[in-house]
Amino acid sequence: MTQALIATLPLPQRLALSYAPAAARDGVLALLALEERLAGIVRGGGEPVIAQIKLAWWRDRLGEPAASWPTGEPLLALLARWPGDSRALVALVDGWEMLLADALDPQAFAAGRAAGWAALGGGESRVQRAAHAYALADLALHLADGDEREAARAAAQAADWQRPRLPRALRPLLVLHGLAGRALRRGAGELLDGPGALLCAVRLGIAGR
Repeated sequence: MTQALIATLPLPQRLALSYAPAAARDGVLALLALEERLAGIVRGGGEPVIAQIKLAWWRDRLGEPAASWPTGEPLLALLARWPGDSRALVALVDGWEMLLADALDPQAFAAGRAAGWAALGGGESRVQRAAHAYALADLALHLADGDEREAARAAAQAADWQRPRLPRALRPLLVLHGLAGRALRRGAGELLDGPGALLCAVRLGIAGR
């Protein structure tokens, strides 16, 4: 089950996940896989109302006790064992839904995405800040050229990029934060843009600095 979910992740997230301690890996995987599921809903095309209905289904599930969740959904099964409060992930759904709004608010989007990492990290502000900065840069990388991308990039450049001291369990976030900051500084088009990015990920993943 977990291997199938890992296969759904983009390469940077799979690489970051590989540096999670064994005891923390399922929790990080659940968060990353949920992010990718929500992203797929939003970028799936078609009528926005259909995407909103699908997002509402996830919002409803995450807002209720795990014991009442339907069976047979591998991601829900993994989330049922999530070490954080799954209700905090409702904000993650809200953040992704911002991409369907007429006017994108990069800060609201990033705050929603950061909520999941913050819950996984026990609500620590340093985790929130790192996840917020990463989400802003990642947003700027994935938006089409235009005013929204420039607004997201400006917000990302104004974020706090001081390298955070994160617990070992959140080493994947440190890797993603480092890759996002590097891509932002270099004007790269993706998190893993070549051997230099890979070396950055390896250094952060192994040494944490």
